[in-house]
Amino acid sequence: MDNDLTVPGYYYAIAGAASGCITRFICQPLDVVKIRFQLQVEPIKSSSTSKYHSMSQTIVLITKEENIYALWKGHIPAQMLSIVYGTCQFYVYNIVNNHFARFGFLNDKTKSMHLLSGALAGSFATFVTFPLDIVRTRLIAQSSQNQAYNGMLHSCIKIYKHESMRGLYRGLIPALIQIAPHTGIQFWSYELLKNINFLLISQPKKPNYHNNVSVINSLIAGCLTGLLAKSIVYPLDLVKKRLQIQGFQKSRIGFGEFFLCNSLRSCLVLTVKKEGIQGLFKGLVPSLFKAALSTALHFTVYEQILNSLRSL
Repeated sequence: MDNDLTVPGYYYAIAGAASGCITRFICQPLDVVKIRFQLQVEPIKSSSTSKYHSMSQTIVLITKEENIYALWKGHIPAQMLSIVYGTCQFYVYNIVNNHFARFGFLNDKTKSMHLLSGALAGSFATFVTFPLDIVRTRLIAQSSQNQAYNGMLHSCIKIYKHESMRGLYRGLIPALIQIAPHTGIQFWSYELLKNINFLLISQPKKPNYHNNVSVINSLIAGCLTGLLAKSIVYPLDLVKKRLQIQGFQKSRIGFGEFFLCNSLRSCLVLTVKKEGIQGLFKGLVPSLFKAALSTALHFTVYEQILNSLRSL
């Protein structure tokens, strides 16, 4: 993803959109499981008070109670989110990098500037797509037997009517606090790792730098990058999800105790008080699976599509 000032900006947007679309479709079931875990106040273990105990049990239970399509619940807004997010993220990232390059900020000794570029790109993309994230989370959270929302448009109208515009941006602050370091770390670590010869096999040099990043390198670097970034910021992701369902009555969710909080601080304090420190990492396992898979796919698909566009 190193800068080439001759590449049209819309190439980055197209590659980012396609990457987001493909990655979202493949990883959506893991996202559903992760969000169900995050919203369940009871411990994620075998007990009489917990509905969801493990990844496999949750997938089987959701399929049994709600059918297999429930694993893609909220997929339309999620897909729109991913396409718009991927477009904004990669486009803004490369635009910022181009400006840095013109002023000589980016060179082999200053790869850390990718941290700032990624943070700015992630923050912008998050702000633009946040209402879609709210809708996606609410659609995933609701029970199929007792639905509050009938679809994406109905969700938007109802949230706006009953909670105002604030409802569509509920949880934005922890989201931005989370996404800036998360995306910054992703791009920074990917730039550091992508050219490591993980297979220790001699690879021919090609004139186009982008083609030097093999599919294997992209996959491995993306996987490690996703694990690192998600592990660091995970508690803020959990808090964001819990804030996003405020105003969404317990009867509409249907899988355990309802979590009531009204700010980043209160959500952190109540989570630790009710569930202990480990409560801040509830749903971490499926989240790490998803982060590793989605980040690997995101960067790899992006690189390959961008290479194809460059060769036209």
